[in-house]
Amino acid sequence: MSALTWAVAAVVTDDAGRVLLCRQGRGQRRYALPGGRLRPAEGPARAALRDIRAETGWEIDLVDLVGVYHLGGPTTPLRAGRAGPLPDILVHVFRARVAEGRPSADPPPGCRLSWHTPGALPEAVTPLTRAAVTDALAGRSGVLRNVSRSPDTADTAPPVATRPSGETRPTGEDRQTGDRDGRPGAGQPPEQRGEAPADPSLLP
Repeated sequence: MSALTWAVAAVVTDDAGRVLLCRQGRGQRRYALPGGRLRPAEGPARAALRDIRAETGWEIDLVDLVGVYHLGGPTTPLRAGRAGPLPDILVHVFRARVAEGRPSADPPPGCRLSWHTPGALPEAVTPLTRAAVTDALAGRSGVLRNVSRSPDTADTAPPVATRPSGETRPTGEDRQTGDRDGRPGAGQPPEQRGEAPADPSLLP
């Protein structure tokens, strides 16, 4: 296993049952679930509330945990200029719904939000997004699943563990989302969106 990153995401639905997706940046980027990385000493539920509000402007209610998804590193040789292997990522994916009829704030520039009918997701979605939406809409909870970064090799094995879904709501403390980070896609690991991270040698 390579370096490990902890992240969160949510299958957020509205009253019509549509799923909220984000497509970051320009060009042929893939659609992904809203989410981001955990901060030090921060639990997954609080991180999900904070990151999703920062990325989308929507206040959400967490219903339960769909599962934990392991997004593994590449098995192919690295391209020239790559600083090292992509980290393995453990993503806590929650089932959630919007708490209000309208977003409470504007999303930062760079995140193109759109609502999609679950049965008609865009072709250009990350493997993690497709697996998590399938599990969430099937009513699964407690899923443990490996997902490959390659769109044509996503793990389609049955979930390792499931339990009946039961609604849980975060406490008032967990509802606090903290300061909004105004950067586009704040806290979102590029690997979760199926993108390669920038070469550190090229960063300012």
